Order: sequence, then C-alpha cells, then structure tokens
Amino acid sequence: MKYLIKFFTLLLFIIFFASNASANNKIKIGLVVPLSGENKDIGESILKSVRLAVNDIDDNKILIVPKDNQSNPNQTLKVSKELYDEGIKIIIGPIFKKNTLKLDKLNKDLIFLSFTNKIGNTKKNIISAGVNSVSQFNAIKKFQSLNKIERSYLFAPNNNILEEIKIGVKKSKIKLKDKFFYDQNPTKITKQIEDETRYRIRKQNLLNEIKRVKNSDEINKEKKIAHLETLDTMGGINFDSIIIADFEETLKSVATSLIYTDIPPTRVTYITLNQWFDKSLLNESMIQPIFFPSVNYKNYMNYLNKYKKNYLSNSNQIAFLSYDLIGLVYYLLYKNNFVVDNNIFYKKNTFKGKIGIFEIDKNIITHQLNFYVIENKNIRKIF
Repeated sequence: MKYLIKFFTLLLFIIFFASNASANNKIKIGLVVPLSGENKDIGESILKSVRLAVNDIDDNKILIVPKDNQSNPNQTLKVSKELYDEGIKIIIGPIFKKNTLKLDKLNKDLIFLSFTNKIGNTKKNIISAGVNSVSQFNAIKKFQSLNKIERSYLFAPNNNILEEIKIGVKKSKIKLKDKFFYDQNPTKITKQIEDETRYRIRKQNLLNEIKRVKNSDEINKEKKIAHLETLDTMGGINFDSIIIADFEETLKSVATSLIYTDIPPTRVTYITLNQWFDKSLLNESMIQPIFFPSVNYKNYMNYLNKYKKNYLSNSNQIAFLSYDLIGLVYYLLYKNNFVVDNNIFYKKNTFKGKIGIFEIDKNIITHQLNFYVIENKNIRKIF
C-alpha cells in the first residue's frame, strides 16, 4: 500500500510537470480588439477569423490570448500590459490608430501588429499591417509601366487621409504630372473640377471655332459645323490618366464630374485606390473602365465563403487581414525556431498569404497587391 501511494504520487507529479511543460512550450500571441462597445461586431469577427486561421495552421504550439480594449486608448494600454506580464511579446491589434497612442509607454520588446493602414508618425514598436498607401501606389506604378502611362494626374480629397496619400506618393516614387486636392463637399466638386481641367476655356474654344467656321468660306463647312456640334469641348489636355484617391460616393461624384467636363474614361485612364471590390461600382457603367489595386480577389471570395459556412454570418476586410496576420506570425516564428524576439520583424522576409505577398523589412510591412479593372459590369484581373 505504501509503495502504491508513492507510485500514484509520482505519477501525479509527472502529469503535472508534463502539463506545465506543455503550457510553457506554447507560443502565446495576444489579440487586442474591441469585444464590447460600438465596435464589438468588428472585434468578434476578427476573433472568429483568428480561430479559422489557427485551425488551418493546425499546430498546438500557438495559443491566442484575446483581450477586450473597448476601442479605448487607456484600456488598450491596460490590457496590453496584462498580456506582457503574462510573458506575451507579440500582440495583434489594436484596430484603430487612436488606440496606439499610449503604447510607447510599454516595454520596447513588446511588438504590436496593428490593423491600421496609416503609416505616418508610427511608434517604433507598432507595425502597421493594413493595406497602406505605399503598397497601393507601388501597384499603380507597376500598372503605369506596363501600360506606358506617363502623365498621371492625382486627384485627392483635402481631408484626414491626405497625409497618408502624400506618404504613399513620396515613398513609392510614383511619377505624377500634377496633383489636385479638392473639397469633398458634393456641391463644390463639379465647380472645382471644371476649374482644374479648364473646362470653360475648352468649352469656349469650341463655341469660337463653330462661329469661325460659320463665318468662313471653307469648303464643306456645313459638314464641319455638324461635326463640331457633336463635341462638348475643344482643346487638348496634358494628362493621360487620373488617379482618384477616394472611395464610395465621393469617388463616383469625382468621376461623374470628370465625365461632365468632357474627360470620360474612354479619353483618359481612370485609376483609383483599393476599393475592396465595392459591388456598387459594378452598376456605374458610365465611369467604367476603372482600374484599382487590391488584395487577391479569388482568395478573398474563398475566405468570405469559408467564414460564412463556419459562422453563418458575413466577415469584413479587417477580419480577413487578421487571418493572414496569424499565418504571418507563425511563419516568422517558424523561421526563427519559435524564438520570440525583436528581430523577426526586422529581418528582410516575404510571406505569401491570402491577401497576397507580405514584404517585411525593418519593422515595416508592405503588400505586393494585384491589379483589377471593373469593365462592362465585371471585375477582371490585370496582374
């Protein structure tokens, strides 16, 4: 009996030790997202997407530790410190840039993979993992080269995204003929574009030419007048493409105003930023063809279908990114023999995810994006 008690005591000790050893061998990754409050739905969608990614990786070394930051900077700081005290050195999140503002108060060996695509004034320990302006302008630059586009006119809204657009232009070294920053007020857009494209001058040029031909003795002048009267304006434009750095209804307003000023997409190439395959653009036949950089469309659709099949609800773009971030972290840890240190995001590396190819170098993430066109109410891949 005495030996039996000793045996069971030893067995329990071995089981306890093995359990602790197993727990200690796990790589813990923090997840800081809103799980309560007005952005709760986004946070819950991210959490579900992360679970999908972990299941697909199928390696029990990875343990995700979620925390609710309530989309609040102070709460983000609090829960991030709690995760660090648990030994966690990599945190995915937060979503919004405002919630990163106090994170420089934490230890410098704690790395954040933020969902934001804003890269201006970023803290050293925060890596912006969203599809940023540099990645998008790099893709546009490639499209320019493939199609011999040499005189692109940038139209961008004079609002809170302008600084990020300027960063993208500068770092990508994209060639631009000119830049125009407009007021997004819908009652002002058309007038601004008329002025910028010299619409009234080109309109008057046409009226003057019609008058001149009518008063002339030219042969077949009636035929010439009939042709002139089919035109809207007269006079060349000094650009071959327009990059409209805007989204949703304002994008449509700018494009429609360009058509009104006799600069349709059949005359110059319309290019825009990542629209996440906005379905409403399919019905805007007047502004087609319109070209844009984006994530891999096929992979994105497959992800959305998989998410819906598993959770009977729709996902969002940020949750799609979270799926890839789990894969990215796992890949970099694997290459680093599952040692968590500051170097894993500093070394030059590439990772092929669902979004596309991630490029990692010196704590900066950029994406090699695909390029698409919406034409004849269909989405077609260019590269």
